[in-house]
Amino acid sequence: MRAGASLRDRPSSVSRVQIELSDQRLEIRLALWEKVLGLMRDIRVARADIGDVRLVENPMREAMRGGMKAGLRVPWLLFVARTLRLDRVFIVRRGQPGLSFTVRNHGPLRSVLVSTPRASELVERLREASG
Repeated sequence: MRAGASLRDRPSSVSRVQIELSDQRLEIRLALWEKVLGLMRDIRVARADIGDVRLVENPMREAMRGGMKAGLRVPWLLFVARTLRLDRVFIVRRGQPGLSFTVRNHGPLRSVLVSTPRASELVERLREASG
């Protein structure tokens, strides 16, 4: 897959999370309903500001342990939420692995966890670029 290719994650007909990884940035685009109910907007992070990339086999468990959150929370099914301190984002769906990474130079945001069927591929691509 080429560097600027878009990875569309469609675990159901309702979800429209799109993850685009280019040479310059990682962008996570949410459906309008996810933005409204999750109380957040799309996430754009320069690749230079991404660190500590890892694959999370059970991101739902991590999201449920992540402290108090604001946004859409359906335990064991779906989280589109941020911590109350706005430093962590969870865009997590049941049954999908997750891409987790830390963020620098992006206001209060410090980490992101997003479910995607292509989490392993994205982890590899982000590690290759940094290593």
